[in-house]
Amino acid sequence: MVKVIICIFKLNIKNMENNSDTLVTVLTASLIHEIHIAKALLANEGINSFIFDENITTTIGTAFVDGYKLKVNIHDFDKAKQLLLDLGTDNN
Repeated sequence: MVKVIICIFKLNIKNMENNSDTLVTVLTASLIHEIHIAKALLANEGINSFIFDENITTTIGTAFVDGYKLKVNIHDFDKAKQLLLDLGTDNN
């Protein structure tokens, strides 16, 4: 059952990434607070971002999570990446 849910989730993400407003990962971190800090920084600069895998640990445990991901629109990626690099918060 869990494998089916994970497959559906991955399929939905893949379908979303095929849209013209593609989301790309700008930051991966093992600690959720790092993601929230980066999200707040980007929001302050007018960049929308989305946290992926934030609640998955409560559902299936941390053994299956490859870090929390912060995603931005592909058109904002360069600016977002540079902001994070300037602050030294980049983990990729």
